[in-house]
Amino acid sequence: MEENYPLNIAVTGEHGSGKSSFVNAIRGVDHNDERAAPTGSVETTEDVRSYPHPNYPKVIFWDLPGVGTSSYPAAEYVKKVGFERFDFFIIVSADRFRENDVKLAKEIQKMGKKFYFVRSKIDNNVRDKDRKQREFSEESILTQIRNNCVQGLQDQGFESPQVFLVSSFDLHLYDFPLIEETLKKDLPDLRREAFQSVMPNTSLEMIDRKKEAFQSTVKYFAGLSAAVVALPHHGFSGVVDLGLLVGVVTRYVFVFGLNLSSLRRVSWYTAVPYAELRKVISPSLAVKRLTPVLVLKVLVHCASSAVLMRAEEESRFIPLLISSAAVLFSFLTTHRALNIFLDVLADGAQRVFKKAMV
Repeated sequence: MEENYPLNIAVTGEHGSGKSSFVNAIRGVDHNDERAAPTGSVETTEDVRSYPHPNYPKVIFWDLPGVGTSSYPAAEYVKKVGFERFDFFIIVSADRFRENDVKLAKEIQKMGKKFYFVRSKIDNNVRDKDRKQREFSEESILTQIRNNCVQGLQDQGFESPQVFLVSSFDLHLYDFPLIEETLKKDLPDLRREAFQSVMPNTSLEMIDRKKEAFQSTVKYFAGLSAAVVALPHHGFSGVVDLGLLVGVVTRYVFVFGLNLSSLRRVSWYTAVPYAELRKVISPSLAVKRLTPVLVLKVLVHCASSAVLMRAEEESRFIPLLISSAAVLFSFLTTHRALNIFLDVLADGAQRVFKKAMV
């Protein structure tokens, strides 16, 4: 599955561009976390550093040192950093993209890999303009910044560049959701799904896309449950089915950002009290670890699933000639149960997003 598929994402650019802040933000880690990349007003990344996603350690963000410094001159940068090991690149700038940024982009193109220009610290620019102008229009400010970045890249010989405007402190604003949309088109399927899994919930649409991606795998897990039932070991599949549900639903909880550590990070970024975020989701799911008992608690309200579970257990006593009924019951039970959890968790994620963005 995609959570086991390695993905190496390089974040590069000149020193002081906000690379480390972007690495922390996209991983959902605040600057005080021990797993955070160091940040500051001067260059804090002196060598190549890897930062695995907290929930998906095979998705690794690489914070690269600033290009053009005495330790990493532009002429030696690509070779010294080791660009060949990365799957795709994010080139970050805090103002305009310069000659070194264009050189990096062209080297990446030669390797046949994808990259994105990200203009960081947009929140600072918008706030500064708001203070200075009587008639303030955020939309016109963003258009001006984007056009200036695009024009600067074109002046340096880069045709049709796409520039994303982001704030590492307000991921739901500006172009961050658009990055995910672009990746859907650019990355191979497994890498795309791995990246989508680690993306924070920056919009209601993103939550819907995560749900759709999970729905496409429900039949796979239901089939796995049914295959276990077919094994000639009485009583074994009941345990495996429940263990399967716990494992899959735990993954749902993490990807939807409803585990306790993710909720705390949302609280930190948005200043919405943690207790208020927990109130809007199912109390049974707001726990440190899901167990078979908790999974069954959430399912008891669904009579059809309860009936199917009972039927599956009873069908184990049916003679072998008609034991195919147990396989069918197992498939239907697992299929129905996972869809119930997807509905509950996607709804919870949307409630948390709405509460946090108020």
